[in-house]
Amino acid sequence: MTTEQRANGVLFVCLGNICRSPTAEGVFRQLLAREAPTLATSWSVDSAGTADYHSGAPPDPRTVAAARARGYELAHLRARQIEPADFSRFALVPAMDRSNLSNLRALAPDHLQDRIGLFLDHAPELSGREVPDPYYGAAAGFEQVIDLVEIASRGLIRSLQQREM
Repeated sequence: MTTEQRANGVLFVCLGNICRSPTAEGVFRQLLAREAPTLATSWSVDSAGTADYHSGAPPDPRTVAAARARGYELAHLRARQIEPADFSRFALVPAMDRSNLSNLRALAPDHLQDRIGLFLDHAPELSGREVPDPYYGAAAGFEQVIDLVEIASRGLIRSLQQREM
């Protein structure tokens, strides 16, 4: 069995890896541990950006504050840019929006395209398919990101549980 066939990980991706994708990483990791502990031991969780604007930086302070207010700790995370090997290491590479989805599709090998999708596709009950970038907006945007990420995370957990059956 190849590494690509054994990959059990989720890599959340946004542009700079300081707002949406670290929120998804932290929220998903905590919900997975709490709601599906057996999956949490076999699935790795990480995040990355399609751009290297903030590599090595912690999440935006507004992201950290909004997450902390909801019981999620993100301050220890550090931004990084996606690298070609990530497409083999991670079984799922959910993008936060269509722009980053397009960037991922351009970077990924043809035989791994099926690992890439929109994160909110795991939340069919929501009307939108994109997690909006809160970076240039008010604090409410960071709260909205957490709301959307919690819903999509629970949908992704259900999907992983069905996959494991």
